[in-house]
Amino acid sequence: MKKAIVAIGVSLALTGCGTMNNALVEKKKTVEYYRIFDIKTSADRYTVAEAASNGLGRNVNSANEATPIPNFSEPPQKPGRFTLTNPFAGSKLAALAASGGSIGFKVATCEGAIWTASANRSISGSSDLRLTACLWQYKDGYHLDTYATFQKAEGGLMQISRNMASAMVGTPEEWTEKTFLDIVRSIRKAAGAEVAYLEGYPKLSGTPWLDDYDKM
Repeated sequence: MKKAIVAIGVSLALTGCGTMNNALVEKKKTVEYYRIFDIKTSADRYTVAEAASNGLGRNVNSANEATPIPNFSEPPQKPGRFTLTNPFAGSKLAALAASGGSIGFKVATCEGAIWTASANRSISGSSDLRLTACLWQYKDGYHLDTYATFQKAEGGLMQISRNMASAMVGTPEEWTEKTFLDIVRSIRKAAGAEVAYLEGYPKLSGTPWLDDYDKM
């Protein structure tokens, strides 16, 4: 009986040490997000693009936006879709990133979109996030594609201060999701649009774009 108690105690101690060690390991993780929404509305492109801009502006301090002249006289049958490119593909830098476990540097491009936007959000010692949004017009309405990638640090002695910062301004994941959804919410409200979620990663549950704006 005594041996069994001692064995259980040793096991719990080792488990505790393993958990403690994992918490002290400093890790850097690269995370990707994307969401594609279908937006049914008869509102013109100016109304929808302005609404998208207003939704983005709820969550960023600065952004680079563009409204290119459409390359069509009539909206096409099918909407466009964002593509990912690595400007350093084939270079030594890309090979070094791959060998280090990184997914590399990716850029979302929005060929043919009627509105594009990019924004960054950096928190020193915590995360570095890049976000891109693309709005395409087609015969039945619009598609909104949103993409984000960020690197975040976890563990180590700085984790306590990161947790405090996240409690005040939200985690990178929370901010990314809120920014995406606020663009959709703004379009839905301004254009009286019917919105459907088509695809994305990670999985999106429910219909959060139907909710009112968050207060985060």
